[in-house]
Amino acid sequence: MARFTLPRDLYYGKGAMEELRQALQGYKKGFIVVGGHSMQKNGFLKKLEDILQEAGLATQVFEGVEPDPSVETVMRGAQAMRDFAPDVILSIGGGSPMDAAKAMWVFYEHPEKTFDDIKDPFTIPRLRQKAIFVAIPSTSGTASEVTAFSVITDYKTLVKYPLADFNITPDIAILDEDIPLTMPKTLTAHTGMDALTHATEAYVAGLHSDFSDPLALKAIQMIFDYLPASYDGDAAARGKMHVAQCLAGMAFSNALLGIAHSLAHKVGAQYEIPHGCCNAILLPNVVRYNANACAARYADIARALNLPGTTDEELVAAYVAAVEELNRRLDIAPTFREHGVSEEKFESTLDFVATQAFGDPCTGSNPRQTSPEDLKKILRCCYEGKKVDF
Repeated sequence: MARFTLPRDLYYGKGAMEELRQALQGYKKGFIVVGGHSMQKNGFLKKLEDILQEAGLATQVFEGVEPDPSVETVMRGAQAMRDFAPDVILSIGGGSPMDAAKAMWVFYEHPEKTFDDIKDPFTIPRLRQKAIFVAIPSTSGTASEVTAFSVITDYKTLVKYPLADFNITPDIAILDEDIPLTMPKTLTAHTGMDALTHATEAYVAGLHSDFSDPLALKAIQMIFDYLPASYDGDAAARGKMHVAQCLAGMAFSNALLGIAHSLAHKVGAQYEIPHGCCNAILLPNVVRYNANACAARYADIARALNLPGTTDEELVAAYVAAVEELNRRLDIAPTFREHGVSEEKFESTLDFVATQAFGDPCTGSNPRQTSPEDLKKILRCCYEGKKVDF
């Protein structure tokens, strides 16, 4: 038996946030989690508060979730939720406030739990006894609005923990195409490559299925079609990327991911490189590495993109080349060295990062069985600009 889980409702298109007037009729209190100031500056937070209040909900805003949300922020937010007692939890912004809000939700409903109790996959207890969850993404990459994942950082150990449980899949997702129009150029590039990595890893992951495969392939096609123009600021392309990243999220939330994400979770925390940028650097060499186990699957992706080649080997090479060319088009340098990681820092943390990545939940669904030694080799190639050939 297998499972495929998505939010109950997904509203999409320009002005989709307005649908909450009807969707939340009868609810009493909305607790809104946001990150920095972009949602306030661009008027989207005020618009959300107005919609909720017009629908009859009292509101409270929790601001200041950091780019990689911490355990401490999660616990502060959970306490604020317990004090306010909402029956709707909403998050508007990028992946960080959505991830933080999901974790806050767990500790709001289960204050007896500790972070250690839930950091292993599928250990989160049943939710929705106190509140439902509404996710409104501002970026086009993380897809946290449709996934069973939340990434929280323990800054004491500099380890990112990807919490995974179908219980934290949102109830309502709002893909309002007006919101990603405000994304800065670099953020557009990084989140777009995060989405491409989600879709690529989902297509080859251990739990891929007839349900997830078409979502992953469609997402990959749309990303190659629309990400360059989205990077250049084209409004229609921004809307298409908002959909593409969501399709990728639906795929990977059910099929799971692989070692590009295992490594990115740990590298990002250690080297302070944005998550999507880490994935962009890692993806070409991870594809080369995994091709030893699933070349035919990567060849399917290449065929879907009409890339040249007749053999699986040629098609895998063509897909890697296409990813590398997309990185160049988005002005993403191909190595960790070029993103400011010193040789001393890299060497002193290599063993730790590889060991932590090996233990990451995403490693178990990678199509090729790996080891800390192999992960160290991949990291070294991605630092030095060499191609994986093992």
